[in-house]
Amino acid sequence: MKRSTLSHSFLNIILVFIESALTLLLRLDPELRKAAYPLAKQGTVVALRLYLPHVEVFATFSTKGVLLDAQLPIGRSEPDVVINAYSLQVINAITTHDSETTEKLQMRGETVQVQLVKQFIMQLGLGSLIQGIIKKIKGGKSKPKPTDAEMAEKKEHYKVRIKEQQTQINTLTIKNRELETTVKELQSKQKTLMIVTIAALVVMVGALIALVMN
Repeated sequence: MKRSTLSHSFLNIILVFIESALTLLLRLDPELRKAAYPLAKQGTVVALRLYLPHVEVFATFSTKGVLLDAQLPIGRSEPDVVINAYSLQVINAITTHDSETTEKLQMRGETVQVQLVKQFIMQLGLGSLIQGIIKKIKGGKSKPKPTDAEMAEKKEHYKVRIKEQQTQINTLTIKNRELETTVKELQSKQKTLMIVTIAALVVMVGALIALVMN
């Protein structure tokens, strides 16, 4: 009896760790959330019966995540989907993300729900957790590599911008030359006006002197 109690307590500790890992995965992996959403919407309960070691675990999908327990949830007389497999088979299905490995798992239940559970298992894995953590650390700033079409479009855009800037430079250069010409013309007119003014003053002075002498 004592040995059975210790075994049950140890199983609960393991389930808590796995449940926490699933919660983290669901937060970090949007694709996994998409796979879990239809199961959570229906409140699907999955019974996982493992061999070597012999363990029975119930997974309940809800809006709060995937809840794990060693007993069937209160208010449910039977699970929606039952999975019978060896522990190693389940581990392989989770870590490989391989459809063939997942298909080898013995599942009983409604066809649609069984298929949804398979999709969830194929999306689940440590790889998703690692990728999610990396994205979280980078702050989601990593950008996908641009395609050849995008690169060609950018080059064409830069060429157009360069042509526009060159046209603007040429226009400014022409206007600058026009201003220089205008300034030179004004300076020339100013000199002519000064000469005419001085000549007029000389003539006026000479005329005044002539009047005085007479």
